Amino acid sequence: MKSSKARKQRKAFFNAPLHQRRKQIAAHLEENLLLKYDKRRIPIVKGDTVKIMRGAFKGHENKVSKIILKKHLIEVEGITVTKTDGKQIAKSVHPSNLLITKLNLTDKWRRQRLEEGLSSETKKEIEEEATDQMKQIEEERKAEEQRRKEEEEAAQKEEEETETAEEEISEESAEPEKPTKEEKEVVEEKEQKETPPQKESEKEPEESKKVAKSTPSKTKEKGKESKDKEDEKSEEKEEEKQ
Repeated sequence: MKSSKARKQRKAFFNAPLHQRRKQIAAHLEENLLLKYDKRRIPIVKGDTVKIMRGAFKGHENKVSKIILKKHLIEVEGITVTKTDGKQIAKSVHPSNLLITKLNLTDKWRRQRLEEGLSSETKKEIEEEATDQMKQIEEERKAEEQRRKEEEEAAQKEEEETETAEEEISEESAEPEKPTKEEKEVVEEKEQKETPPQKESEKEPEESKKVAKSTPSKTKEKGKESKDKEDEKSEEKEEEKQ
């Protein structure tokens, strides 16, 4: 039996066990869902789509990302607050400020509770909606796995490229590159352009050197001939005196 005293009600609310808090975190259904399920209020589950009806984020509609049972609060995707250091954290919302616009029907126990007292047509609709939601969740999971694999492959490729670049740099620093034939030809052409042509004044000393090398032999031959002639003349004079 519940007490009518406020202090006892507050004590029971804040000291309630988790299985009771689970029922306390509930919100009203949208009008079309209210008519479909013949229920006004239902406990919120992770994955339900809710709309904020009051507060700074009024009108925001997104999925429930987390349920905090100990604090009787809910976190909705897209609602964040920036801290003084620049980090963004999730802003929790009280369930009394929410309106459920779409239910998460992937749990079979929840479907059974919702289908109680409903017609066969509505039960079929609920089952079809549940299968569609499960397919969508499976597709999202596969897409997430594919994205993670692509990110891992890209990270591995970057690591391999950095390793190869480091190896090339180490090889270049250890052994200098040998110039190719084309580079050699370019260097020779540059040297030829840089060296100026020899002038005639520079060529003349070379020719004079050649002439100087050839003249000593001729002078020696002339000296020998002059001596021979002088000897002959002296002999002829001596013969005339006799």
